[in-house]
Amino acid sequence: MQAYDTKAAVRETIWRNGVRPGLRVVPEEVPIAFSYGGSTHAVMMGTPSDLVDFAIGFSLTEGIIGKADDIEAVEVVVAGKGLDVQISLQGDKEEALRRRRRSMAGPVGCGLCGLESLDQAMRPVSLLSGPGCELDAGHVSAAVAALSEGQPLHAETHAVHGAGFFVPGIGLAMVREDVGRHNALDKLIGAVAWQGIKGATGAVVVTSRVSVEMVQKTAILGSPILIAISAPTALAIRTAEEAGMTVVALARGKDFEVFTRSDRIKMGSSAHVA
Repeated sequence: MQAYDTKAAVRETIWRNGVRPGLRVVPEEVPIAFSYGGSTHAVMMGTPSDLVDFAIGFSLTEGIIGKADDIEAVEVVVAGKGLDVQISLQGDKEEALRRRRRSMAGPVGCGLCGLESLDQAMRPVSLLSGPGCELDAGHVSAAVAALSEGQPLHAETHAVHGAGFFVPGIGLAMVREDVGRHNALDKLIGAVAWQGIKGATGAVVVTSRVSVEMVQKTAILGSPILIAISAPTALAIRTAEEAGMTVVALARGKDFEVFTRSDRIKMGSSAHVA
């Protein structure tokens, strides 16, 4: 898969202890179209990286596919100032999509743009089966710290979100970055699914607030725990309760707050946690 520029150096004027010229590295942001069967289904603004993961994760969280194997092939084509991610589906999924075809175009950070009805925005979440993974209190701090350390683009730009998958005993198994928080999570979901990892074995950790879409996407992955550095919305909390999901938020250093299903977070030493 061809690599695309994810950052650029730009000139700036710095007003700090005086005024001086400078250079700053900023992330790229491009239109990314998802096309199925030759027709554009959605256009998102995002970071041009991990596009196969993005295609799989978006297709899963939009309900277009039920598993990664439902996708036959992904090809990325440069289209003007953007990228067209052309996705080929298995025959039955292709036909099902044609029946529910809709157009969706959204700005970065928008997880519900283009929906045709209020019912689609409030789509029900499935109840997570089984207890899933459990974490010690120290795991929460370790997951957030590892996510920060695992974001090279953010380290350079301070302008992108990250989403990671934390597995007790292993640590942060993978991280994906994007200028859009929903995109970063879709990329992570796609990567986890493509590698055949069960979502129930780990926790999702994100650098953003917890909105309802983040809960919905995490539920589709099958992860029972969602950890975030910022606060949740009331709707996100109610939706997590319906799904039986643990929401941990405002996770900073060793401090955090648990809003739902606190039974999955156990008291334990913060030392020597993977």
